Amino acid sequence: MEQGLGSNYIPTSGGPVDKSRVLNVRPLRCLVPIFPSPPGMSSFSSPQTAPFMCVPPTGPFPPGVAPFYPFLVPTETQAVHSGFSNTIPSPVPINSFRTPISAVANGGTGLSRRSSKNRTPEGAVMDEDYSDSPNQSDFSMHVADHDHEYTTRKAGKRKGNSQKKTRNDVDIDSVANSFLASFNLTGVDTYRQVDGDKELIRYILMMYDLLRRRITQVEDGKEATPGVTRRPDLRAGTILMNKGVRTNVNKRIGAVPGIEVGDIFFFRMELCLVGLHAPIMAGIDFMSFKDIQGGERLAVSVISSGGYDDNTEDGDVLIYSGQGGNINRKDKDVEIMDQKLERGNLALEKSLRRANEVRVIRGVKDAVNPTGKVYLYDGLYTVQQSWVEKGKSGVNVFKYKLVRVPGQPEAFTMWKSIQQWREEDTATSRTGVILPDLTSGAENLPVSLVNDVDDEKGPAYFTYFASLKYQKPFNLPKPSLSCSCRGGCQPGDLNCPCVQKNAGVLPYTALGVLLIYKSLINECGPSCLCPPNCRNRISQAGLKIRLEVFKTKDKGWGLRSWDPIRAGAFVCEYAGEVIDVSTAQELEREKEDNYIFYATGTTGSLEVTPGNFKETPRIPFPIVISAKNCGNVARFMNHGCTPNIYWQPVLRESDNESYLHIAFFAISHIPPMKELTYDYGTAQSGKAEQRKKKCLCGSLNCRGHFY
Repeated sequence: MEQGLGSNYIPTSGGPVDKSRVLNVRPLRCLVPIFPSPPGMSSFSSPQTAPFMCVPPTGPFPPGVAPFYPFLVPTETQAVHSGFSNTIPSPVPINSFRTPISAVANGGTGLSRRSSKNRTPEGAVMDEDYSDSPNQSDFSMHVADHDHEYTTRKAGKRKGNSQKKTRNDVDIDSVANSFLASFNLTGVDTYRQVDGDKELIRYILMMYDLLRRRITQVEDGKEATPGVTRRPDLRAGTILMNKGVRTNVNKRIGAVPGIEVGDIFFFRMELCLVGLHAPIMAGIDFMSFKDIQGGERLAVSVISSGGYDDNTEDGDVLIYSGQGGNINRKDKDVEIMDQKLERGNLALEKSLRRANEVRVIRGVKDAVNPTGKVYLYDGLYTVQQSWVEKGKSGVNVFKYKLVRVPGQPEAFTMWKSIQQWREEDTATSRTGVILPDLTSGAENLPVSLVNDVDDEKGPAYFTYFASLKYQKPFNLPKPSLSCSCRGGCQPGDLNCPCVQKNAGVLPYTALGVLLIYKSLINECGPSCLCPPNCRNRISQAGLKIRLEVFKTKDKGWGLRSWDPIRAGAFVCEYAGEVIDVSTAQELEREKEDNYIFYATGTTGSLEVTPGNFKETPRIPFPIVISAKNCGNVARFMNHGCTPNIYWQPVLRESDNESYLHIAFFAISHIPPMKELTYDYGTAQSGKAEQRKKKCLCGSLNCRGHFY
């Protein structure tokens, strides 16, 4: 404070401060920016502060730590990078995101052009006609995800514990730069920025989600700042866009390269990064064409989330309401007025005349997070009709009838079918149902058994068991400390032994999304005093998504989900009997090894980066599980050379004993009814030929066999 009293002012030691002097106060934007420290170091760390562990999923790794699936890279690439191969400008310092200020009348701005310029990544469009309606991309719709997590943290204060210690000295920009240095950004060149492909989009979305979760993890361990809404989704997206990590940057009419009908997204920033829908806030995206007389604006995509009076009941027809007029504003002092034929409304009207295709993204309620939404790409539509009618608010509202182009794969209609299955008895309303619940009530949710391919009545008999059967646990060299968090373990609580075992952070969000990537996760054990719904017991809580065992066309029985699964979400654990290696070898000789899980060998590498890397050994774990006679839904999960699921060892300690479990998590967002697969890995050299089987996964990167 004393430095602001003027350039010639020198305070006297211990003397009073002259409060009559005028302070030389400068606006924050005039201050010298603070650039990130070297990777892995905080800008404000002190010698007394314990170093914050920042190990990106693909390295570089500190001594003693090896890479792990699915983020495997060759050892030669794990050196600390001082920069990227291509010259990328340093990102602009990002302000903390706050909930947008309410907009005024139609055409007004909730955020001024000056303020929004600093908050909007280059290339993203912030719509000036902001509305609370999800039709115009309700800007707070993603806050629900994180607000839910932080609300849970506040509500679940621990009883009888010492004062909570938190880490507030971690610099987000430094963490982000260290994280991005571990990725191969050379694949995101100028050419691929213009036109993406499926591989690049998968890569970018994975980078975004991992960075978002890393920022969430850091922010989760800090004390909340009053009046500031934490938005890791926006911050991660801004960092990537400023680095040029995006694709399909040019707006276009029709399909977007690399995006398939039925793809799902959980954040509006994801739509922007892959070029499906550019505006972060607006529900209508449009572009101008200079070759058309007058430079007409044509609509290229719309998002319908049910905020306006949209009619979304028909799977192939959408009655879309125009934007503007403050139709859904709840502020009493804001005037509601007729919508105007301008901007997005005018673009849809022009698209009606030009008959161009418009991409439709539907915002669907998230069954796992009731306050959140899932964005489903429903394919191409054309505007068939427009009119004006009085809305529920009593003002004129533009209406547009969009009809789906025929011949496209099912998307929203499949969601409607699943909704009907939930409401009705699936045994009578759906063909091919063998059992409505093959678990016989052993799980939290029923797991249906379906065969609409042939006449097979079900898999071979087995006893359904939801967890592992241990003959004897592993012994610990010394007793394990158990937590006494009766209200549940809390993020940032360095007094909690279970948090300490996970390098000072909780591995999961309140929604059960995995935040930490390491070769072993420590969950609370039987002797811990925290409740069953503790955030550090995610894999112990049973199924949270509705799964289905189904007959595939050529791979036997498989597993899929009725619910959309977000990246990092827990799916299930691998249940069965823990057996020794000799028993497993005997089953191999008898050709009875189809339901054996090995956590002792190696697994194939996942191509996280565009380059092809050699397979890297996974850290071996001394556990072999047989699900031949007893097991759960995981026994039906098939192999995939480009999997959407990966397995993660989870340790639960209790006194002198430890119990190792195998939990499955989603690598990327998985749409409903898409088969769940994980990489079975490779066998040890002496057993390879004996266990080798032909692969029918159909992936572009198929190895042709699995073990």
